[in-house]
Amino acid sequence: MPELPDITVYREALERRIVGQVLQKIRMENFFVLRTAVPPIDSLIERRVVALRRLGKRIAFGFEGGNWLVLHLMIAGRLQWADEGVKPVARNALVHFVFSTGTLTLTEAGTKRLASLHVVDGETGLAAHERGGIDVFACSPEAFAAALRRENHTLKRALTDPRLFDGIGNAYSDEILHAARLSPVTQTAKLATEEIGRLHGAAREVLAGWTDRLRREAGDKFPARVTAFHAEMAVHGKFGLPCPVCGTAVQRIRYAANEVNYCPRCQTGGKLLADRSLSRLLKGDWPKTIDDLEGQSRPPETG
Repeated sequence: MPELPDITVYREALERRIVGQVLQKIRMENFFVLRTAVPPIDSLIERRVVALRRLGKRIAFGFEGGNWLVLHLMIAGRLQWADEGVKPVARNALVHFVFSTGTLTLTEAGTKRLASLHVVDGETGLAAHERGGIDVFACSPEAFAAALRRENHTLKRALTDPRLFDGIGNAYSDEILHAARLSPVTQTAKLATEEIGRLHGAAREVLAGWTDRLRREAGDKFPARVTAFHAEMAVHGKFGLPCPVCGTAVQRIRYAANEVNYCPRCQTGGKLLADRSLSRLLKGDWPKTIDDLEGQSRPPETG
């Protein structure tokens, strides 16, 4: 799912291309993507785009007259841009928005169709799509700590809760926790003040660093490589590969459609976190520490 760095770079690229431009035409390829249309989506045609905002992991397009189009890419939704005069060649297209400068296309891989569009009226309608999470760049250390301690959850769950924090998902929460040297399963109620400060600093550093990196990669072009997995990431999607800090093999916990990636030496004091399916299967044979795991995989010594 595109998160704060990806959505920020998308928004910046769109600002250069469509703010001040009139929406000339909308070509719907799949009407299911349109979840609310009061006012109707056709009311946006012949209206000028006057603003773009990021609402967590959503992009809001502001039109003259006060209406907003709210786009949520969810897991597999992506945006593609074709300059004026160039025919869009996007696969899995859901809708095309045609401007004089070019065509913006919303695509979605797979068959689940989770991406969504909402047309709303005014700031009140837009506010209904605000989840309430705080911006880690704008908040004070005290506000960050208060949000973190509002409910007692694991750090992984707290960071990815849009009611608590703005724009952080599965990928960047792994990177933030690794940078902060904190276990993803630590309960927020047990965090020391120093640990919370470290986490706040890591969140800012990771999100700003990746936003700058993606901005440089895109340059003046429209972002084309929007993915949750990057070779330069420290732990996310790196199961079995060496941690860039200590060289220990990155471990994971899998649950539902997601997984948590972490370094046992940098983040959990050497302890292996129980993967529900594997630890249930292996029971007493489940290694408790990274040293146990490395010992199991080490060939026996010969005399």
